Amino acid sequence: MDIIIRRAEEEDVREIAGLEAICFEGEDPWSEGAFHNEIVDNHDRTLYLVALADGKIAGYMGVWRILDEGHITNVAVSPAYRRNHIADSLISEMIRLTSEGGTTSWTLEVRVDNEPAIRLYEKMGFRSEGVRPGYYEYDGTDALIMWKGHEE
Repeated sequence: MDIIIRRAEEEDVREIAGLEAICFEGEDPWSEGAFHNEIVDNHDRTLYLVALADGKIAGYMGVWRILDEGHITNVAVSPAYRRNHIADSLISEMIRLTSEGGTTSWTLEVRVDNEPAIRLYEKMGFRSEGVRPGYYEYDGTDALIMWKGHEE
């Protein structure tokens, strides 16, 4: 399967929001307006990437760039395209692009019960550095705080 990774554009917002709703159904998915704000209005402080497969968006991810740190906001892959290394490719490309812009460390929060995501992030070089109790408001689940390149 050929996967193309590129920067997200305004024309992608609706499809990204639709994929968000599928991937985070029953949770607290971001709205189309939130993605528009991130991708279009805040593009100087954010980087959003999409993974294209079969002519449609199979996955996406976003990162906020704050000084020399990157805060990963979302990583999602369509259920139909999981287990094809799309998330790995998105994260690798994000790290490459933000490194070129001076980012030296990256952080994210992930549900403590999301073992597949935790394994993926560990494989990508992230390590657990703490817990945010009750981080996910819709159900009160804790979040694991993970860092890559962070020096204590």
